[in-house]
Amino acid sequence: MFQRTLNLGQFHNSLFLFGPRQVGKTFLIQHTLSPALFINLLAHKEFLRYGNDPSLLSQEVAALNITEGEIVIDEIQRCPELLNEVQLLMGKNSRLKFILTGSSARKLKRAGVNLLGGRAITLHLHPLTHEEQKEQFVLEDNLRFGSIPSIVLESKAEDKIRLLKSYIETYLKEEIQQEALTRNIPAFAKFLELAAHENGNILNFQGIAREIGVHSKTIKEYFHILEDTLLGFLFTAYTKSPRKKLVLHPKFYLFDRGATTALRGETANKLTTGTSSYGQAFEHFIILETKRLLDYRERQAKLSFFRTSDGAEVDLILELGQEIWAIEIKSSTAPDSAEVRGLKSFIKDHKYTRALCVCQTPRPYKKEYIEFIPWKEFLKQL
Repeated sequence: MFQRTLNLGQFHNSLFLFGPRQVGKTFLIQHTLSPALFINLLAHKEFLRYGNDPSLLSQEVAALNITEGEIVIDEIQRCPELLNEVQLLMGKNSRLKFILTGSSARKLKRAGVNLLGGRAITLHLHPLTHEEQKEQFVLEDNLRFGSIPSIVLESKAEDKIRLLKSYIETYLKEEIQQEALTRNIPAFAKFLELAAHENGNILNFQGIAREIGVHSKTIKEYFHILEDTLLGFLFTAYTKSPRKKLVLHPKFYLFDRGATTALRGETANKLTTGTSSYGQAFEHFIILETKRLLDYRERQAKLSFFRTSDGAEVDLILELGQEIWAIEIKSSTAPDSAEVRGLKSFIKDHKYTRALCVCQTPRPYKKEYIEFIPWKEFLKQL
């Protein structure tokens, strides 16, 4: 059992708890809270009961005869109509605390869906961070298999591979096909594989559309489906620069390293240090860890990347209040000057920026104005 960073007990308000499938939302609730009522909408009978008559929720809560307590509805996106009943119950008794989990925000974003008028806090649960894994953390395993809890707990590589394959198949069947998020399942499945290969690259929507044989608008919609089902996120370009020739198209990152290798069909391939694939995997890992830890620590930060049309690039720009951190991510222990030329280019136009190269150096050091810092030390400073 992993000790999760997110502590649900510290929040007194009702909660939306979002996270991709199998990151441990239900497990976290069951092992940290004692709900008076737990409704699992993944269970077909439960889904049908409340789908046919959402008012059953109010009747069942009344039958509990409690003045305070926690009520959990798992996978609320399967029956958004229940949110009207939840709001009614919250209005009658403010001491009832609702925890509403979801692995997709797609249906909840539709016009007319009741999102409780801001009465509930929105939280996110991610795959395991390196801090949560503690002594079980192995960098190479995380780069290859990711950090979904059930995958981390498996000791054999072949079992991790089987589970990752099953994860992707389940996502296509239950999140996409059953929820009717798109009619063209074969095209979407092909898109998923291409999206994994484009992970961390600047997106060319028209190029991907030609490859699959659909319109570029459809490709943009597919990326929105991935965002809404929490399988990934768009990474926007930094635009606050006096330079005129900036690349403005976004990048896209999948939510987990293991999902990325599984969609690419590369889970059987071992990563070799010093190769471009290892470097890309390490960059992806650092960006995921940064995003997760900033979220858990409730730090207000904007994440983006910087690239000019002549190829100068910075992997990560962090805007933390008035501070700007320009971060180059390298998997080596001693990156050379040529590998940080993007930082030097950025600093010319942003003199008060903190310039960092996050890498696998055993100890921090400084060259001119660039800090070379161990990746764990960088993540501690967030």
